[in-house]
Amino acid sequence: MNKFLITASAIALMAFAAPLAVAQDADTLVIGTDVDAGTLDPRLTRDTTASRTADLIYAGLVHITPTLEVVPDLAESWENPDPTTFIFKLRPDLTFSDGSPLTAEDVAFTYSTIIDPDFNAPQRALYTPIASVEAVDPQTVKFTLSAPYAPLLTYMDIGIVPKALVEGGHDLALQPIGAGPMKLVSWNRGSEIVLEANDTYWRGAPEIENVTVRIIGDNSARAQAFEAGDLDVIQSPLSPQDIERLANDDRFGNAIMAGLGVNYINFNTKDPLLTDPKMRQAFSMLIDQETIVNDIYKGVDQVAHSIILPSSWAYSDAISQPTFDLEGAVALFNELGWTDSNGDGFLDKDGQDLAVTLATHSEDPNRVQTIEYMQAIFEMAGVKATAQITDWPSFSTNYVQQGQHQIALLGWLNIVDPDRLMFAQLTTDGSTNWGGYSNPQVDALLQEARSTLDQPARAEAYQQAATILAEELPYFIVSAQGYQLFYAKDLPVEVQATPRGNFRGLIGFTD
Repeated sequence: MNKFLITASAIALMAFAAPLAVAQDADTLVIGTDVDAGTLDPRLTRDTTASRTADLIYAGLVHITPTLEVVPDLAESWENPDPTTFIFKLRPDLTFSDGSPLTAEDVAFTYSTIIDPDFNAPQRALYTPIASVEAVDPQTVKFTLSAPYAPLLTYMDIGIVPKALVEGGHDLALQPIGAGPMKLVSWNRGSEIVLEANDTYWRGAPEIENVTVRIIGDNSARAQAFEAGDLDVIQSPLSPQDIERLANDDRFGNAIMAGLGVNYINFNTKDPLLTDPKMRQAFSMLIDQETIVNDIYKGVDQVAHSIILPSSWAYSDAISQPTFDLEGAVALFNELGWTDSNGDGFLDKDGQDLAVTLATHSEDPNRVQTIEYMQAIFEMAGVKATAQITDWPSFSTNYVQQGQHQIALLGWLNIVDPDRLMFAQLTTDGSTNWGGYSNPQVDALLQEARSTLDQPARAEAYQQAATILAEELPYFIVSAQGYQLFYAKDLPVEVQATPRGNFRGLIGFTD
């Protein structure tokens, strides 16, 4: 059981004037977040607000604890009679929040839609080893796999949806009906999502009766709203200067720990300028990780060396991406035919200047500052770099996910297994392979890594794949993220933080 109730001494200059931070209402929890949810259908979530809110509205077969342990949720037990069979036994008398029964048919329907290519679930690649799902009886579900699949249980926390409602035309994206601890009251797009307790959840209603998820895009504005008492809880992403100030303010409780995410550069390998791995290597050598992590992010993250998180059982310090080397980058560009032929300070080839667009989203000022710093370094190397900063929906859905970018800075969270960061993103036909990367050897290694149940063999396969990726660089991992949570001290529940950033530990349910 991990419970974080860490506090620090007050900043003397603030303490005399600062009012005591108190929860706004004993029955209501107001959580500040950075982006609005794109959908509240758990099968289709693409952003953290959607997945975290869906985790309150829906329940999965299992729950993932803060220590990443898989424990029962809707399933009271399961067995694994052979490497390709999992049988889950549901708790008796389960219902959705509208009172309708939840049975094995709903579980089978949920997973059958996720693995259906026509449904286009963003996380489909996590479930493709599922060959079939069968409702054996109302309380028993049988999963048959095409091959052994080591990470399966880690992914079985996705919310179960009501088959009858969906088949009847009900839109879960806007009007979610789940079997989790909360249910939707209202959703004012771009502003707030209001939830209330679900008395029919199998564990009973949570201690917190109402939750409002309030969207405040700017990190510092969100921190200021928290300090003013307009929010009860905020968490990553936060600006480093705000983290430092809040951590030293004894009006607030906090939890600060290693996270389960990365900030990374996504190279579009299908862009004509970036198809050659050596070009991606040269651009990577212009990424000054030490300055980005220690000065822009103020050391709240950790400099990354490969695509495998340092906290992972698969990590190896023998794997290393290129490091910052401006002169080396210029030399590699020269080797590839890009030289300053006309003496104007910019590299060119065949009459064309070396020009590239660096993109990120406007809601995170640290990413904006990182892109602007990279732009300056790129131009020092003779690259004409343009910074493109747009709002999150435009950047993610209409730009990166459509493969329209060249070099984009973004992040992945919830990396509970190396498979979660690598398979869907970097296999040839991966559903989130937005940069179009393809290497049959990497495909085979990542398939092998998820198909063996032997953890040392998995680690070896991931390390081999990571070694190739550190050279070919479809991704350049800038940093391993830290996780920070701040909350009003008088919340009527015991706060349990999780590096996944989910909300259940804030409403009275602890593991």
